Amino acid sequence: MSLDSAEFHAAVYDLVRLIPTCRVTSYGHIAKLAGMPNHSRHVGQGEYSGFRFHFHARHLNATTFHAALKFLPPNTNPPIPWHRVIGASGTISSRGPGTDGAQRQRDALVAEGVDVVTGRTREMWVDLGRFGWFPSVDEVRRQQAHNSEDEGAEAE
Repeated sequence: MSLDSAEFHAAVYDLVRLIPTCRVTSYGHIAKLAGMPNHSRHVGQGEYSGFRFHFHARHLNATTFHAALKFLPPNTNPPIPWHRVIGASGTISSRGPGTDGAQRQRDALVAEGVDVVTGRTREMWVDLGRFGWFPSVDEVRRQQAHNSEDEGAEAE
C-alpha cells in the first residue's frame, strides 16, 4: 500500500479515534493498521510542514495543520486522542527538549483511568498487558465499516 503524507496522516487520525478510553496502543501498531508498518516514526513525529491540507470534515477541519500526533494543535476538531498512542515498550516519549508534552500525556492518561508508572530515572510507562489495544487489521476494518454505516444512517 502506498499513501502520500496527507492520506497517511488522515488514516492515522481515523485510527487513533478508534482507540477506546482507558486503552493505549503503539505508534507501530497504528502504522501497521494504516497499511504502512515500517512508518511508526511518521505516526508520532512525521515530517512537520507548515503548509495546510484540506481534508474531508470527518478528518480535520479545513484550517488545521497537517501534522503528526506530536504536533497536533489542541483545538483539533473532531478531537484526536493523541495521548493514547505510546512507544512499543509502553513508554511515554518526550515531546522534545524543554516541553511538557510527556507530562501532559501522562496526565491525560491518568485522567482516563490508565495507570502510568514513573521509574527511578523519571521515565514513564504503561502496562501494555493491562491497558493495551492491539486489534487485528480485519477487526479495525469491520469497526470502520460499522462506523461508516452509522454515519450514513445519521445523515438520512
